[in-house]
Amino acid sequence: WTIVVFSIGTAALGLTQNYWQFALLRFLSALGLGAEYVVCNTLMAEYVPTERRTTVLGTLQAGWSVGYVVATVLAGAIIPAYGWRPLFATAIVPVLLALFIRRVVPEPPGWQQHVRARATTQRQWKAVFASAQQRQIFLLWTLTSCFLQFGYYGVNNWLPTYIVNELGFNFTAMTGYLVGTYVAMVLGKIVAGYLADKLGRRWMYVFGGLATAAFLPFIVQFHTPGNIIVLLTIFGFLYGVPYGVNATYMTESFATHIRGTAVGGAYNIGRVGAAIAPWLIGIVATNYSIGLGLIIMGGAYFLTGIIPALFIREKMYDPQQSEAVI
Repeated sequence: WTIVVFSIGTAALGLTQNYWQFALLRFLSALGLGAEYVVCNTLMAEYVPTERRTTVLGTLQAGWSVGYVVATVLAGAIIPAYGWRPLFATAIVPVLLALFIRRVVPEPPGWQQHVRARATTQRQWKAVFASAQQRQIFLLWTLTSCFLQFGYYGVNNWLPTYIVNELGFNFTAMTGYLVGTYVAMVLGKIVAGYLADKLGRRWMYVFGGLATAAFLPFIVQFHTPGNIIVLLTIFGFLYGVPYGVNATYMTESFATHIRGTAVGGAYNIGRVGAAIAPWLIGIVATNYSIGLGLIIMGGAYFLTGIIPALFIREKMYDPQQSEAVI
């Protein structure tokens, strides 16, 4: 149902007639998007065995980046010929898929074990904060998610502007570079998921955060017209790594009866970072430079890597079992 809310709300944007209608529908559709990320990852985590969970969820996250590529291609094909309204109408297509999923995909067995005993939402939140350990993990994941989304959405909002305004590339060339970056991000998520199953969730996530943090200032300081394509491709691969591991790492931090509430709360409270990033980087870009803003985003990626490295163990719970495994 979260897919239905997001898809119908997004398609309806094509019918709006003023700014406030657009803003209201965007707000309502985003409720579906925020819930969709959590529900989808929790559902898949409770289906897939531990030994290949991150590979599957990393590939699932790659679909997010494939969507960026599809949206870019559709925009280039539809907007010049038909305008922006028909572009939003394409968002209605996933509704059909959502109804199909609702009909044929059963609830995971691990969740069904808790159906009769599950608490109300209020009790679930109390359970999240019931123990010092669980409370600490929830707060740490909230901070980690905040910094991750600050970096991720800051880059998505300002990297195109940086390419055009400070690197001097035209809009058509920028589109091509971004498609390459997103394709590399698809590969980054899939490879990160596979390696996390082999080498561990924690250190793969930490590597992604710290490597992205180091590479952003590298782009600012050492880009040239000859190497920018290579740099952006490498960057796309690196900044896809944390998202390739994030879903599995988080879902394995909480017990089944509070997993949806805890993961949803930590990730979506962390969206504060996504909201602040475009505004803050805009201020920095206006008064200093977008390049400095990108370096600040690198600092956010450093923090999203260092917090788990120091404080968050991996595989504390197996989503296919009811008891803690660590």
